[in-house]
Amino acid sequence: MKAAVVYKKGELPKYAEFPEPIAANENEVLISVKAVAITNLDKGIVSGQHYSSENDNSNGTVIGSDAIGLLENGTRVYARGISGTIAEKALVEKNRMVVLPEGIDDAIVAAMPNAVAGSAMALRFRAGIQPGETVLINGATGFTGQMAIQIAKHYGAKKIIVTGRNEKTLQNLLELGADEIISLKQDDESFISQLKEIHKNTPIDIVLDYLWGHSAELILSILKGNGNFTPKTRYVSVGSMSGDIIQLSASILRSVDLQLSGSGLGSWTKEEVKLLFSEILPEMFLLASQNKIKVNIEKVNLADIEKMWNAEVPDGKRLVVWI
Repeated sequence: MKAAVVYKKGELPKYAEFPEPIAANENEVLISVKAVAITNLDKGIVSGQHYSSENDNSNGTVIGSDAIGLLENGTRVYARGISGTIAEKALVEKNRMVVLPEGIDDAIVAAMPNAVAGSAMALRFRAGIQPGETVLINGATGFTGQMAIQIAKHYGAKKIIVTGRNEKTLQNLLELGADEIISLKQDDESFISQLKEIHKNTPIDIVLDYLWGHSAELILSILKGNGNFTPKTRYVSVGSMSGDIIQLSASILRSVDLQLSGSGLGSWTKEEVKLLFSEILPEMFLLASQNKIKVNIEKVNLADIEKMWNAEVPDGKRLVVWI
């Protein structure tokens, strides 16, 4: 079969011939792959920078962590891969599989799951979002940030504040449900002043952070209390596009009712992952099939994987490999 194969961490994936995987037990099933999204997670694993990266394999490793494909009986499913999924065939887990609704494009479904997991899991299980709450999304111009806006709105957020650097995309986020936009291109003093005023008028209940780094330090600084009672803020780190390390003053932790947590691989419980596949993903796929969730994608053929791997995808689109 043809597949996207990596032989050494840090190298670009190659379009190559690779042995078809074989099911080893009754929980594994082979699917014919139709579409796979290229995510920041996949890029981090290939580069060796993600904590789940494996050691080099001289025989090659097929990349990709999930896929849209067909079972032997023709049923169309989304599934998590056991083998790499950017290939003509992939092994998937029967208990991590979702049958797809009618009327939704394979490429759109392929683009969604990583972003849904990176937003809905944080909102539901780490932040415990309730209807009527105010949500700040730090780094909302990316694909997952755009998905987070729509899911937060679906979960009943009263007000959604977003940050980002891409001015054009920031303005477009208002159409997805954002209520306030804050540019990360302005100086620190202006950023703090703008966010402080918003927080004063409508206290921020939840921060969903895809950037970390300096912007996280600024956001945490505006949450700092002055000795009076403070509203509870649940701050959830999902990504670290702006840096992995921050300085955090202990006085911030002591002066505000702050819950600081992370959402990602290894932080979720088995029960939460089970709910992702049984409830959350089916619900989001159905919303997308009804055009209630907007998804921006750009397609690329499997044969062009090496050329397109590091391609710039504008305006928060997600690159989807068409197989």
